[in-house]
Order: sequence, then structure tokens, then C-alpha cells
Amino acid sequence: MFQMNSRRLLGISLLAVIAGCSQTDKATDVGVTPENTTQQQASTGDQLPAVIQGACPQVYLRDGTAVHRAYAKGKKSGDPEGVTYQATLVDTTRQCIQTASEIKITVMAQGRLVEGPAGSSGTINLPIRVAVSDGTTTLFSELTQLPVTIPADSGTTQFVFTNANVTIPGGAGGFTKIYLGFDEGPYNTK
Repeated sequence: MFQMNSRRLLGISLLAVIAGCSQTDKATDVGVTPENTTQQQASTGDQLPAVIQGACPQVYLRDGTAVHRAYAKGKKSGDPEGVTYQATLVDTTRQCIQTASEIKITVMAQGRLVEGPAGSSGTINLPIRVAVSDGTTTLFSELTQLPVTIPADSGTTQFVFTNANVTIPGGAGGFTKIYLGFDEGPYNTK
């Protein structure tokens, strides 16, 4: 029993030594010290913008805008045989950076594009809108045509949408939300 406990103690001790040897969180390891950073900012007058994930508005997919179907000419909406393609948005994320007067937001979404029975391979422009509102006030709205190519050999593909140009006032209220979805409205209404 003593031998088994000493082996465990030896194993734990070795792990502690290894963990201590691989520590890399010291400022001197990367050549930057808090004093150097402060001196550089003071000499240039620049302040680094703050990343504010905790206060960054959430991204929401509105009902009916997460899926987009296109139909062949002459086919009725709802006819499954007339679908040329179907696009779906599934996962979203965002990152906010606070400046002196505004919040700059990068909005991203992952999606999938599937060729329908009446479709063919090729490049399709997907109409994706990012809108930011604070209650009933629209702070930002932009429609982007995202080109996505369906390969000839598979009939399906995945895509990533990114809009890094979303800017809202720095004092936006606590009810601010980011809406993302497919929209066939006017092309660009910033």
C-alpha cells in the first residue's frame, strides 16, 4: 500500500514540475512589460480599443429568415420539384470592439447551400442582411450578396458569411439586438 501511494505522489510531483517548466504567461517571455506598453501608448497617444464580448449585442435569426429557397421560373412557391436551391443559416457569432464614440461589430454566420431538383451547379448570390436595432430604432442595416458556388460533383456546399463593417453608436441602449437572415429587399440601405 505504501508503494502504491508513493507512486501516485511521485506521479503528481512530476506533473507539477512539468507544468511549472512550461509556464509561458510571464510578460518577459514575449518581450513586453506593462511599463513598455504604457510608455508606447503615451508616446504615440493611441489607446488600444477594448474587446467587449460581455456587452456585445446578441445575434438573432428572425423567424422565416434562416432558410431561403429559390424556385425555377414558372414554378410555384412551395412546389418541391421547382426548387433550384435551398440555403440555410445555422450558427452565428459576433465580436465587438469599443472605440471612443462607437462599437464596431464583426458578425459571422455558418450556412449550407443545397442544389434542388430544378437546380444545377454554379455560383449563386445569397442575399444576407445584417440589421441592428435598439427597440424600434434601426441603428444599422445592410444587405450583402454573398457569392457561393455549388460544386458539380456534390450538389451541396457549406459557406461562412462575415460582415466586419457593422458600426453602431457607443451609447446604444441595453435592448440592442443584431438580426441576421436572408432578405430579398433593397440591396444596400446603410
